[in-house]
Amino acid sequence: MKHTSIYTLAVAATLTWSACGNKQQQAGPPPATPISVVEAKKTPAAYYDNYQGIVVALNTVELRSQVSGFITGIFFKEGDVVQKGQALYEIDRRKYLAAYQQAQANVLSAKANLSKAQKDIDRYNMLLKNDAVARQTVDQATASYETAKSQVAVANAALESARTDLSYATITAPFTGRIGISQVRLGAQVTPGTTLLNTISAENPVGIDVVINEQQIDRFYKLMKSSSDTTFRLQLPNGQMYGSTGKILAVDRGVNNQTGSTTVRVQFPNPNKELKDGMSGVLQVLNDDSGNRIQIPYKAVVEQMGEFFVFTAQDSIALQHKVNLGPRVKDDVIVLNGINEGDKVITEGIQRLRDSSKVTTAAPAQPGAQAKPAAK
Repeated sequence: MKHTSIYTLAVAATLTWSACGNKQQQAGPPPATPISVVEAKKTPAAYYDNYQGIVVALNTVELRSQVSGFITGIFFKEGDVVQKGQALYEIDRRKYLAAYQQAQANVLSAKANLSKAQKDIDRYNMLLKNDAVARQTVDQATASYETAKSQVAVANAALESARTDLSYATITAPFTGRIGISQVRLGAQVTPGTTLLNTISAENPVGIDVVINEQQIDRFYKLMKSSSDTTFRLQLPNGQMYGSTGKILAVDRGVNNQTGSTTVRVQFPNPNKELKDGMSGVLQVLNDDSGNRIQIPYKAVVEQMGEFFVFTAQDSIALQHKVNLGPRVKDDVIVLNGINEGDKVITEGIQRLRDSSKVTTAAPAQPGAQAKPAAK
């Protein structure tokens, strides 16, 4: 009885295995994956590298007094453009005026002494010719004359110093620019070289300072020697593009040994005073790889362990290609190498693909157009 049961189970298992094998043979290979494709085409591509920048005035001066005293006059409106030489502040000038007048009097006195010494030496020289005066007296008169000349020089120097101090009592604009909010008010006491009165900045042109790493220095030196009107653009804080383009003004003299970076200053015209000192912006620098480049939808790219691949359709087979990518252009991406112009790049169904997978291809879509899935 036991043997009969065993034979029955063996026959049943054999029949079951045969049935499964027949089903697998009947199923055949997996069906082709439906896909959509676009044709890889070269298009004019001008793309930019972005650098965070700060607007800087090319000429900025902090106004500080060179003489002490109290503020007795303020002659401008805060925030206005002031002209070179315009009077801005006045410090109590009474003692400086008195010192100047005293210095003038000292000059007159020294000149009078010099005139007397000149007459004395002329007289003694005439008497010396007639042997009517001692030689020692003539020598003393000559010494007095030289002393009087030096006193005139000292008095003139003191007069110039007093004149300078008097001029410092009125603080004028060193150049034409926009003045800020005053840091002192009428009656405030100022200390020479210490008290900040105000700041003036020139507004046209201005610079944009950006920080670059040391590997990029050579690139910017080359751009300094040769660049076009489209090399440098500026994006404003509100996202809009500034209306004028710039050019490199300077690359800083050295590299920071702590950060391995340096500063580049790009000059922009600012006739309408849109750019303000300290404003932030994004400096856009034309990439060297701009030109006629292959451009495909970014969704066609597959990333695997830091490398990028795309699939192309050739007949009914999907072929995988390793590619080097450039920057993104909206929904597309630049392909520097890895595929050729005219290749049919797969944009839909790539999640189910492997290299040499069977595919069924829909009609090619135009670059930039929304790809339609293949009909099932």
